[in-house]
Amino acid sequence: MSEPLNVSGMVLNAVPFGDFDKRVVLLTKERGRITAFARGARRQNSALLAAANPFAFGVFTVYEGRSAYTLVRAEISNYFTEVKEDFLAACYGCYFMEVAEYYSRENLDGSALLNLLYATFRALPKEQPDNELIRCIFEMRAMMLNGEYPYETADDMSLREPTRYALAYVLGAPLQRLYSFTLKPEIFAEFRSVQDRLNRTRIDRDFKSLDILRSMTAGMT
Repeated sequence: MSEPLNVSGMVLNAVPFGDFDKRVVLLTKERGRITAFARGARRQNSALLAAANPFAFGVFTVYEGRSAYTLVRAEISNYFTEVKEDFLAACYGCYFMEVAEYYSRENLDGSALLNLLYATFRALPKEQPDNELIRCIFEMRAMMLNGEYPYETADDMSLREPTRYALAYVLGAPLQRLYSFTLKPEIFAEFRSVQDRLNRTRIDRDFKSLDILRSMTAGMT
């Protein structure tokens, strides 16, 4: 058996496997996106019962196999309980994890995307900014980290000046200040339309969690 490996990360997805196991997808700082099997994680007395679930963030001890890892231990520092207990915030969280899974890659440094995801989850339970603004900011930065964001968008003179300023700010703001602003309704509407258009033209898949979000928020905007 290989030597144990400690990775810092977050559970993006978890599904039952066999009678008592779970198959989990982790976004890790050291190895990017990895798939791991948590043996016996569905048993009530398992030490991995709570850890092998989406939203769990911490240090995971795994053994590397040929095509997947085996998760044997976890030290969870944040379950993001305040997000999970708010149904709408949890729906946004599920969408962000789905996007992170889409953009992440195996055996590549996942620290930037992991840090973005963590900061985004920290912002979700707060009253400001609005969750839809958080969504657009997250999508924009994730696209930027993947090298797919067209920087010239922020210089589009057909957009209002405050919109261009907000776009430029998101592209360059330090992570700890990323979710520190709000926008007037008319500016946010334009800001969101820009990001929604980029999503349609630059992302080649549909997200089930986004469809659920759209149905839930249709009457709120």
